[in-house]
Amino acid sequence: MRIVAGQWRGRALAAPPGRTTRPTADRVRQALFDMLLHAPWSGGERMAHARVLDGFAGTGALGLEALSRGAPHCVFFETDRTALAVLRANIAACGARDRATVRAGDVTRPPPAAQACDLLLLDPPYGQGLPERTLAALARTGWIAPGALIVIETGAEEPLPTGHPILEAAPLAERRHGAARLSIWRAAGAPPQ
Repeated sequence: MRIVAGQWRGRALAAPPGRTTRPTADRVRQALFDMLLHAPWSGGERMAHARVLDGFAGTGALGLEALSRGAPHCVFFETDRTALAVLRANIAACGARDRATVRAGDVTRPPPAAQACDLLLLDPPYGQGLPERTLAALARTGWIAPGALIVIETGAEEPLPTGHPILEAAPLAERRHGAARLSIWRAAGAPPQ
């Protein structure tokens, strides 16, 4: 597994042993960031100013890819101790400690945000209904900026979180990649109270 593009292009990332962590494949990250950088509703300028949240961070591949492509800061949430050690090592290997905040905690129970995020990357374990719970928790605690882009990776056959009050009515984009499905949403005007 490697950083696909940007400042750290080609940098190898470590992954924890076993099957507890399921890193997003390089080709899926490539497709995702191509959309984020070139779609009319996003673009490189947006990435250059985005405060990013990588929920269910695992190895940190999604958040580190955003940092490599110009995002100034990323907050990584992870609960697994082994994954946390690998995440911190990957951040250090990229020289990104000053642009990264690691929260050793559950993104479905986040503390109040110091600053809302403009790009949220959510890659939860499949089939557990976590996107909806996570969105509700992040909205309630102030992590989602109005108009933020929210990327959700689910299993290809899982239902999308349509009708969630924090999301606009339909995704901006949706792509299937093998067993994974990416959907990109825009946050509605103001988070619900």
